[in-house]
Amino acid sequence: MHFFRLFCVISPSMIVKTEAIVLHTIKYGESKVIVDMFTRELGRLSFIVTLSKTAKGRLKKQYFQPLTLLEITTDVRQRVQLQKLSEARLLTPYVSIFTSPEKLAIALFVAEFLYHSLRSEQHNEPLFDYIADSVQWLDASTEGYANFHLTFLIRLSRFLGFYPNLEGYEEQAIFDLRSGCFSMQVPTHSDFLQPSEARLIHLMMRMDFPTMHLYRLSRYDRHRILDVLMQYYQQHLPDFPEMKSLAVLQDLWK
Repeated sequence: MHFFRLFCVISPSMIVKTEAIVLHTIKYGESKVIVDMFTRELGRLSFIVTLSKTAKGRLKKQYFQPLTLLEITTDVRQRVQLQKLSEARLLTPYVSIFTSPEKLAIALFVAEFLYHSLRSEQHNEPLFDYIADSVQWLDASTEGYANFHLTFLIRLSRFLGFYPNLEGYEEQAIFDLRSGCFSMQVPTHSDFLQPSEARLIHLMMRMDFPTMHLYRLSRYDRHRILDVLMQYYQQHLPDFPEMKSLAVLQDLWK
């Protein structure tokens, strides 16, 4: 259910009820946190939140864990860096993400990745729906999710405008990380993958969540694909940093 439709002209202040995904939370003082969210109606927003001190309060600390799906109400003000929340409730409570060490490691990585890759992302409902549906799929899955983060990242690139182009793929083709294309011609720059690793990109583009368990990847291949995907995003998103959660993720499924 969608609660708000964005108008072309936004007033200086307006009450908005929308769905949101928590990307990052940092403590601010004794009882406050700064929360970055990606909202369905307004894109990326940052909030200053005063946490409830009682169990009956409306803004509970557990609401602001990474990737939590919320329904929020906020008085959005233009040219204000930190918005204020008036209400928040769990939109879809998770069953297993916060209790499974493997899923939690994946979720923390995905949240950190989105925090950096959606820095200036504006209103984009298809992107919001993709993220929300993907995380709910992970929460509901009982097995076969070891390749979730790889499949999520390659498909996320479609929404950000640099999904790899499959045209020109052959077994001996290289993959140009700058152009996002396969080619039989080696480029003049060094940002490309040799055919032995270009095939990994081709393999990833064939995966989706229901079928990715059918692709048996070695631990080395899984790590190498993730390294390649990080290189690819760093080529297309300026100043994309090193990921703090990457080391934890790479320790999974030894």
